[in-house]
Amino acid sequence: MTVQELPENAIEMRNVSFSYGQGGFCIQGLNLEVKKGEFLAVLGHNGSGKSTLARLANGILMPDKGEISIFGQVLDDKHLYDLRSRVGVVFQNPDNQTVASVVEDDVAFGAENVGLDREEIGRRIDFALSAVGMQDYRYATVSRLSGGQKQRIAIAGVLALRPDVMILDESTAMLDPKGRREIIDVVSRLNREEGVTVVLITHFVEEALLADRAVVMNRGEIVMRGTPAEIFSRGDELLTYNLTLPRIGIISKRLREGGMSVGDTLDFEKLAEEIARCVS
Repeated sequence: MTVQELPENAIEMRNVSFSYGQGGFCIQGLNLEVKKGEFLAVLGHNGSGKSTLARLANGILMPDKGEISIFGQVLDDKHLYDLRSRVGVVFQNPDNQTVASVVEDDVAFGAENVGLDREEIGRRIDFALSAVGMQDYRYATVSRLSGGQKQRIAIAGVLALRPDVMILDESTAMLDPKGRREIIDVVSRLNREEGVTVVLITHFVEEALLADRAVVMNRGEIVMRGTPAEIFSRGDELLTYNLTLPRIGIISKRLREGGMSVGDTLDFEKLAEEIARCVS
C-alpha cells in the first residue's frame, strides 16, 4: 500500500456497543471517525463513557457489538498485537505507568519489549525525551520528579514506540493548572510537528481549545460534534451535560450580557482586540 493509498481515518468505530456486564451498556451504538493527523478532544463528565472509548480504541477492551478499525484494518484477536502497537495510551496516574526507577530505563521499557536493538532504543529515547522537553532528566530518579514531569515521562515512554495515534485518557486530571498546560502544549506540538494523531479525553473543557475537532459524550453516546468554537457556542446545552464553558467563553458571554458587542472567540488576543474596538 502506497502512502497515497493509506486510509484517511486513523480510527473508525461503527455501531460499537460495550457493557461491563452490570445490566446495561456503557457504550451503545457509537459511531466515530478520527482522521489521520487530527487532534480530537473527547469531552464528558465522569461516567459518560469516554474512558471506555479509549480502551476500546486500543484493544484493551473489545466491543460486544459493532466494529473498530485502525487505519482500515479491523481490530480483532488476529491483528490485536500489531494494531495495539500503533495506538498508544497515556493514563491518568503516571505513577501507575512507572516501571523503572531511572528515567532512561522507564522510557526504554516498551521499546525493549518489542525487541528493538540497543542502538535503535537509544535513538528512540533521545527522540522521545526531546519531544517532551525532558532530555536534561535522562538519568534522573523518576520518584523525585513533579507530577507534570512524571506525566511527560509517561508520554515519552509511549512515544518511544513511535505510535501513529496517541490517546490521552484523563492524563492531566491529577495535575495542577500549570502541569495541565504543559502537557497539552506538548501533545499539541507533537500533533503539529510529528504528525501524531491525538485523541485527548478530558472533562476540562478548556483543554479542547487547541483541538481541531471535539465531541461531547453523555451516557455512552456522542451528543455533540463540531469544532471547539461550534461546541462552545452552545454553552447552555453544555450545562445540561454537566460541562461548562472555558473561561474565555464565560468572559465573552458576560461582556455581551453587559451590552458589549463582542463575538464568540477562543483566542484571548482576538477578544482583547474586540474589546478595544468596542470602547474606542
